[in-house]
Amino acid sequence: MAGEILRSLTPPGSNPNDLAFDGRALWLNDISADIVYQLNPRDGVVLHSFVSPGTNGEGLAWDGRTLWQSDFTADAINQLDPRSGAVLRTISSPSATPFGCAWDGRSLWVTDSDSDRIDQLNPRNGTVLHSIPVPADAPRGLAWDGRSLWLCDNGSDLVYQLDPRSGTILQSFLSPNGAPVGLGWDGRSLWLSDNSSDLIYQLSVN
Repeated sequence: MAGEILRSLTPPGSNPNDLAFDGRALWLNDISADIVYQLNPRDGVVLHSFVSPGTNGEGLAWDGRTLWQSDFTADAINQLDPRSGAVLRTISSPSATPFGCAWDGRSLWVTDSDSDRIDQLNPRNGTVLHSIPVPADAPRGLAWDGRSLWLCDNGSDLVYQLDPRSGTILQSFLSPNGAPVGLGWDGRSLWLSDNSSDLIYQLSVN
């Protein structure tokens, strides 16, 4: 059943935010500690960590080699070296409040909580390639499953699967707790971070 909890992990920090999956491990932003953690998805053990380059790192995406992190205070999106945390590239966000990030193999997708849209960006220069509306007013975590986008909404506590061309809702289900903020996709299931319960959940999508 979609939304069924398969596993839960306790993150190392007190304010978990967006997630990314690199094929073997989870990456997690902690906005209070300003640290990015790499976690073992089986038990939550910290494998690696580095200090976030910004003070409000929110969205996180893995492009196969590097991480992308949105910073809503700086209105920027940084490409980061996953070992050192060094900033490799910075592109300006098209919106004032970039939150969740996802990578589709060629481009970045970023949620904006002010305009209630999701923007597809050229990762080289930040040009907006496409935009879709979001079905709620507090969009946060974002993930790409190879064909569709997944979005969690911090206001309605819902997780949505969206058509990336139109924004049409393909399915939705309730988050397991009251404050979903981050999403990651591992190839078969979603990982959701919640900063009310301070837990990370692995969720079924069907």
